[in-house]
Amino acid sequence: MEGGDKLKEIEPEKLDKITGGTAISIWTGIVIAAIVVFIAGVIEGITNPERCNG
Repeated sequence: MEGGDKLKEIEPEKLDKITGGTAISIWTGIVIAAIVVFIAGVIEGITNPERCNG
């Protein structure tokens, strides 16, 4: 090995325990999508008001 070549093989047991990043759960995604849809509806209601047919 020369200089910066410092590679080490990771054991499969340790490899299974490695996690990375911040995962967004399904529920977080659903909540964010619901908020976006709600805000889009409010904006559409303000910009394009229509009377109810009731």
